[in-house]
Amino acid sequence: MPQVGGHRIVIVGGGFGGLACASKLGGAPVDVSLIDKRNHNLFQPLLYQIATAILSPADISEPLRRTLGKKRNIDVVMAEVVGIDAQRKAVLTRDGAPVEYDTLVIATGSVDNYLGHDEWKQHAPGLKTNRDARQVRETLLLAFERAELTLDPEERRKLLTFVIVGGGPTGVELAGAIAELGVFLLQRDFRNIAPKELNIILLEAGPGILSGFDEKLAQYALRRLEARGVDVRVNTPVEAIAAEEVTAGGEKIPTACVIWGAGVRATPVAEWLGVEPQRGGRVAVAPDLGAIGFEDIYVLGDAASVQGEGGPFPALAQVAKQQGQYLGRKLRLSAEGRHDDAPFRFRNRGITAVIGRNAAVFQSGRFKLTGRLAWWLWAIVHVYLLVNFEKRLLVSVQWIWTFLTGQRNARLIDDRS
Repeated sequence: MPQVGGHRIVIVGGGFGGLACASKLGGAPVDVSLIDKRNHNLFQPLLYQIATAILSPADISEPLRRTLGKKRNIDVVMAEVVGIDAQRKAVLTRDGAPVEYDTLVIATGSVDNYLGHDEWKQHAPGLKTNRDARQVRETLLLAFERAELTLDPEERRKLLTFVIVGGGPTGVELAGAIAELGVFLLQRDFRNIAPKELNIILLEAGPGILSGFDEKLAQYALRRLEARGVDVRVNTPVEAIAAEEVTAGGEKIPTACVIWGAGVRATPVAEWLGVEPQRGGRVAVAPDLGAIGFEDIYVLGDAASVQGEGGPFPALAQVAKQQGQYLGRKLRLSAEGRHDDAPFRFRNRGITAVIGRNAAVFQSGRFKLTGRLAWWLWAIVHVYLLVNFEKRLLVSVQWIWTFLTGQRNARLIDDRS
């Protein structure tokens, strides 16, 4: 462990919020330990592009030790957190000794919310990790390979039916990307199946897709998806998910691939702290992001429900990053003997979703944009949010290549023998 200033700040979670907070504390007169069960920071908003063979995992992942290695007062601990002992002021890990803290920052994000049906996860993976994305990609590609070989029309129909659950940005982006992937592959690389055989179904329990967007933008997205051959079904809640079958709206849908994108809930931070969870499993925090009822414990990102000052805020990368920067700056000033009591204020940079090539929606307050300009703006925003110049360059080159050629280069299927 580093020994710089004596006061130890422990940050749990190396995502947008935790990494932003740690970066602001680099060189400060404090000892910082960042704990994460993964050894890398992951840009989750682009996981669907791994799942649809546009990018590779390394394009959107960066080792935490590489990012923070030059900051000598920061130590990276690869461990899985299983609890918090607030009285002892220690973080409990699954395999190692407790990590003691003077100040604790919890930025563990969220997990997929299966609405009380956790048994569905084995048949309908979400997109929260590289492993999830690789699993979805392999399932998609294997479905095409098996459909190419089968002589049974019913089996082929099942193999070429892809079901996405949830009409939010994740579901919309997945549906559009799978449609483009399927058309490209079937036109170019396969001989026995045709694009018209693709059956991509997007299920949404509510009355419309992209519920957080302006209605005109949501309708634009709906039209673009339907133009790409996506069967969008609203007011159609999922009733059951089993191996190779989804039941929704009273209909049984045979399918070889189900992907979950119907919402998230916070990691079990409320359980760790022994407090009543807020909506979505979040922990109530004050406007300075301090956990209500605790001293020296802060919660940010998807796990935090900010009381007052415009909160609670949506589970967005920009929220977590801004909160991490705010808290890191606040803790640094405190370590230097200065204080800033200003509450956290979220500066909304807008929300966006891409439907496919040259088709996206962007909304920031009253400003709304669709089509090619929105697509380019989406690309610029996502490249900017990547962790460093190398990743920005890699992703930009891959996108330019895909845009010009339609090629998906990350189409490897692991040896299954």
